[in-house]
This record gives sequence, C-alpha cells and structure tokens, in this order.
Amino acid sequence: MKTTLPIILLILFNFSSLHSQESQWYKGNLHTHSYWSDGDEFPEMIMQWYKDNDYQFVALSDHNIIAEGEKWKQISKDTLYQNAFKEYLAEYGEDWVNYKKDENRLKVQLKTLQEFRPLFEVPEEFMIFKAEEVTSYLDDKAVHMGAINIEKTIEPQKGNTIVELIQNNLDAIMAQEKEIGRPVMQHLNHPNFTYAITAEDIIQIDGERFFEVFNGHPYVNNYGDSIHDSSEQMWDQVNIAYHSMNKPLLLGIATDDSHHYHKFGSKFSNAGRGWVVVRAKKLDPTNIIEAMEAGDFYASTGVELSEVSFEENELSIAIEEEKDVNYEISFIGVKKNSSQSEVLKKVKGTKAKFQVTDEMLFVRAKIVSDKLKENPYSKGDTEVAWTQPVSKK
Repeated sequence: MKTTLPIILLILFNFSSLHSQESQWYKGNLHTHSYWSDGDEFPEMIMQWYKDNDYQFVALSDHNIIAEGEKWKQISKDTLYQNAFKEYLAEYGEDWVNYKKDENRLKVQLKTLQEFRPLFEVPEEFMIFKAEEVTSYLDDKAVHMGAINIEKTIEPQKGNTIVELIQNNLDAIMAQEKEIGRPVMQHLNHPNFTYAITAEDIIQIDGERFFEVFNGHPYVNNYGDSIHDSSEQMWDQVNIAYHSMNKPLLLGIATDDSHHYHKFGSKFSNAGRGWVVVRAKKLDPTNIIEAMEAGDFYASTGVELSEVSFEENELSIAIEEEKDVNYEISFIGVKKNSSQSEVLKKVKGTKAKFQVTDEMLFVRAKIVSDKLKENPYSKGDTEVAWTQPVSKK
C-alpha cells in the first residue's frame, strides 16, 4: 500500500510517537540462501539455526526462485556435505526426507516453504517471510534486490543502464505489491558488489526506500576502497540528495546474505553477521514491514539497544550494556548547505542524546563497541549498530 509523500515523511520523522507500550522489538535477517539456489544447506536446518539463535523472523531469499514446486538437489561428494546430509536425515527421518542414492550420486528433493513453514512458525515467536532475491546483470555488473513478503516469483528485468536495471526491477516488485494488496518490502542489496552501483545511481531511482548498509558476504566491499565510497558513505550522499528532492530518506539494513553453513571464516558467507531489530506491535508481515517503512528499527552486527527514540526533536540512544565492553555513540549528520556528512557529537558510554535543529538536514546514530565480532565479515571488526536518519519535525 503506497502512501503520499507528506504522510511518509511525517511517519518517518515522527516514528516514536506511533508506538504504544504494547510494541516490542523483533530481531530478524532479511537475506538468506539455501539449496534452493546457491546456499549449501537444507532450508529446514537453516531455519532451525536462526530460531535457536533468538531470531524472530527470517526471509528465505534465494536467487530468482521461491521455495515452491519440485526441485531436487544433487549433494556434493565432499565428505563434509555427505555428513551434513546424514545429520539432516537423522534430524527429520526417512518419512520426511525424499532422496535417491546410487553408487555415483545422492539427490534429495527439497522441501517447499509450504511444507517446512509449519515446523517453525509460532505466533509471536518465529515467522518466515516468503521472499526472493531478484538477480539481474548488466555485462559484468550485478544488481540484486530483495523482495520480501511476495506471493509469486518476480522475473528479473533488463535495462540498458544500471539505473534502468534497478528501476525496472523495483517497478516489477512494486507492481506485485499492488496486485496482491499487501505490503511488499524491497531492499537494494550490497551496492558495492562488483562495484556495480554508485550513490549517483541510487539518487536517480524513484521509490527506493531500503538498502544494505552492511552485508556479511565477503565479496561485497562494504568498506569501499581507495576509489570507491563505503556503503555508509553512499548512504549519506544519497540522503543529501533525497532531502533536497523532498523524497523519503533511504533507510539502512544489515543482513547476513548467508550461503555457507558448514565452512566458517572470513572467506565464507556465514549466518549471524548482520540483522535488523524492528519495533512493531505484532510479529506478522504487515506489522514488521510497516514499522520498517516508518523507520522504527535499527541495524546491528552485535550491539543491542534498549532505547531508540525521537521526541521533541531529540534523538535518544541507550545501549543494552555488556560487561567489560566499552561503547562510543556518534551522531552523524549533514548541516545545511553542506555536501557531506560529519560527526556532530561523540559520547563514550551507554546513553546519549542529541538535539536535531533546523541547521541539520538529517541525523543518525552509529554505535561502536570494542567487542570483537565473532566470525567477522572482516578481520578486526567490532560489534556495531546503526539507527535510521531523522530530521527536525
């Protein structure tokens, strides 16, 4: 359901007033792969991992496919994957697992979302989004877009430029939202993968609301390089332009983009590297997506927040403190007539506030801890969280 621009802006910049005491935080990952495309694990085993690790929702977002219909997977002869199949079989049993085995190969019929969803979903405890990573290419440049809460597969669209490619796929996703009559969330994935997408490209897109400020895959170049901006720098550049164009600000998510569930380390794309925490009234697709569209969530690689509020133009942050961990809260924003973001205030500790004035286009908070990330995206990474940008009401 689309909303007029003034209402979107009002919601985004006044999100804290929308939520009563009934609202609560829900943790989720919106970018996950399985044997249905290029992941290396059965979806049931993946969902169980997320549920066991205190996630409340997951989007199974395989490339250009939904977990529907009949699909068989030939299991690698590698002992690692043969043993993983044995674990899967032991966990779910011969009555559940349909497989064929001969001297040369092992093939397993993958369970559909409709089949495995009931094993995991519990009201207010765990939910699985029907999703897809719409995957397109222009020559050697990759454009991947998450489509969350869809009903049927969205065919990847073509384009003569990167901007055209993104816009055509976004339009296709929004068309399905209109067709099915329920909220569909779209996010632009890992813009620096193959360095395909620039801030200038995103600025030209109409309707872009979310992108990955952090992605756990080792090949996505989150931090940029000597000639490419980081994803976080791109975020601010896009929002400077969006503000001037009277567009809703771009919102940042963190995801796993998990593919590898048996080999671990910085060379692999593992689960548990990035997620979102959403404040919503209920754990269902509509409430989660609407809360995110209102900007009422934060992205994290480990730091947990106990408070994020924006009332009377004051952005307040409080951290769920861990013993022997130190924190620094930076309020990052853009002053009027400036062409770049800057750190406006830094606070060492677990609580901080910042007054947003007319002199600022927008302000967001970044919380950095000195706790080393377990199994990090990049060696030396510490746990971080990002709040969404806000402007003076």
